[in-house]
Amino acid sequence: MKIEKHLNFYSSVKVIPDIYRKYIKGTRKETVVQNTQAFVCNLTFSVCQGIGISRNRVYINTRVLKHIYDKRPAEEFDFLVENAHKIIKYPDRIYLNKDGKRGNYCFTKNIQNDIYLCSLEVKENSDERETYCEVVTFFRMRRKKYLDSYELLWKWKDGTPSS
Repeated sequence: MKIEKHLNFYSSVKVIPDIYRKYIKGTRKETVVQNTQAFVCNLTFSVCQGIGISRNRVYINTRVLKHIYDKRPAEEFDFLVENAHKIIKYPDRIYLNKDGKRGNYCFTKNIQNDIYLCSLEVKENSDERETYCEVVTFFRMRRKKYLDSYELLWKWKDGTPSS
């Protein structure tokens, strides 16, 4: 799998829009796209400490982005592409994902009076024996009670784990 590197802050904000334009935009529904993984950002120290992970690197791959492109309304997808970095880097709350669902954590952020969710999965790079996080999905939550039965691990308000 090809890995794209974006090293400075400005480009890390634009990673998802860049790979969307390069690999996904204009493709037909359910067509196969080149499998590319790109570095999105580093999680903040407070977030890592709050959820108990030591590695802070977050990646996204084109297959995930293509799946979201195929499944979400265009206005929602466009908004997500431009704002996913905010949801990942600066979440308002982090929940433990439920067993049977893909991803370990659900990061949520309130943007323009809507709540957006990004699911992250902790993975291991067997070549380098390091762990990292990968975006599994992201979407606008339509049901207010969607996360009522999820365990809250951390919230941005005080930067500490929930009690």
